[in-house]
Amino acid sequence: MSTQLNHYAETQHRDYHLRLLRDFIRHVQQQPPFVEEACPAEDLEFLQRLEALPGDHEEEHFLHEGQQLMGRVIAAYGHLMPFLHRDLLWFFGGDCLHYMPDEEIANFQLLDERRHEALAEGRAFSYEDERAKIFGMH
Repeated sequence: MSTQLNHYAETQHRDYHLRLLRDFIRHVQQQPPFVEEACPAEDLEFLQRLEALPGDHEEEHFLHEGQQLMGRVIAAYGHLMPFLHRDLLWFFGGDCLHYMPDEEIANFQLLDERRHEALAEGRAFSYEDERAKIFGMH
């Protein structure tokens, strides 16, 4: 398998999820309590950690911090859930998986299997196109 193709596919996969994360952050920044003049320090600290997450280049810390922050969204900021891309729960994994139904988990597992098969066979793979097929968007 081509190392260059593998690197491209992994970069494409991470970049896709970083775009979703940045989109989520933009929505969060426009919602209460973060837009309030007297935003509590605890909420500001959460927002700062969330805003710093896309720039975290240490993979293990990035995934752990992402799990922590997504769990906090679910527990403390339910009003943000409509903006949270489900893909991010799968991407960060861990405790985030407790908030996903079995069918959704199965779809993401299939998507990951197809991605890994394509990489192992040296075939090009579009994560977004395959995701759309598996989730019935095509």
